[in-house]
Amino acid sequence: MARDMVLDDFLDPYLGERWASLGAIRRVKQRGAVLDVEITLGYPARGMIEVLTQRLSDAVGGEVALSLAFDPPAASASPAAPGVKNIIAVASGKGGVGKSTTAVNLALALAAEGARVGILDADIYGPSLGIMLGVPVGKRPEVSDEKFFVPIKAHGLQSMSMSYLVTKETPMVWRGPMASSALTQMLTQTRWDRLDYLIVDMPPGTGDIQLTLSQRAKLAGAVIVTTPQDIALQDAAKGIEMFAKVDVPVLGIVENMGLHICPACGHESHIFGAGGGARIAQTYGTHLLATLPLAMQIREQADAGTPTVAVDPDGLLAASYREGARHLAARLWQIARRAAAAPTISMSED
Repeated sequence: MARDMVLDDFLDPYLGERWASLGAIRRVKQRGAVLDVEITLGYPARGMIEVLTQRLSDAVGGEVALSLAFDPPAASASPAAPGVKNIIAVASGKGGVGKSTTAVNLALALAAEGARVGILDADIYGPSLGIMLGVPVGKRPEVSDEKFFVPIKAHGLQSMSMSYLVTKETPMVWRGPMASSALTQMLTQTRWDRLDYLIVDMPPGTGDIQLTLSQRAKLAGAVIVTTPQDIALQDAAKGIEMFAKVDVPVLGIVENMGLHICPACGHESHIFGAGGGARIAQTYGTHLLATLPLAMQIREQADAGTPTVAVDPDGLLAASYREGARHLAARLWQIARRAAAAPTISMSED
């Protein structure tokens, strides 16, 4: 079989679709004994270059030189956030599942894979983004044109949080509409600079903030964070149902604290249960994007303002986040492609 035909049948590692049908193959050229292959994917995959090169070499039975480009969809392109192509909500049905730590590391993972990324802390009452990103206490965002916040940059991310606007001792004693208004202003009055993805760290639950963001922002998709234990899975299901009601596609499930490996003896323990994330993903027809370990190091690094993926982007712990980031971005690309290909119906009077 000709090498180009083999490439046509090559399956994307996350979507299971042929690269030819995805329109990913841009150029194939034989150069002596080497096959030059240029691919453009709708998700960032810098960390997969070596793996994909080896798989392609095995498929064609020869040496391959892979050039990998990234061209994201623009599912959230909207006047509400003109500098953002895709807004992704990271949510959980309940607190205590490590959602914020996961959101920050997923944002950093997308950046490590080659995307331009921002993160918005939507937890008005308990903002923690500044601490996790190591932003100095008291640092305030600059103001542009007397009405736009300039996002604070940290670890390569553009960031915005209520923690940048108030002191850590100031409680937000606000009713729901006031908190929702504050979130809307932070989203629309921040001058995001050409972001491929804006990760929104949602507060836990299914209340005013979630509804406000779903209705006023053009969300490209949502990611649900859970632990494997039954009570967390029940609340995760509520989060999935909420996004379904407001027509926001759920890109998948991230199972946090899924496995603990004893640092002393290497024994593996499923402290919070096993397989819960996969079960709920199957029940609701979505995908298990990644299973993250329960590791004290992750918590310590987030508390110190040096998140795991920022400290050691090529390490084993970061690999789990980068896998989840590639997977969620691939699912977003798939959904955007299908939406673009869907037929439209126009009504007119004769």
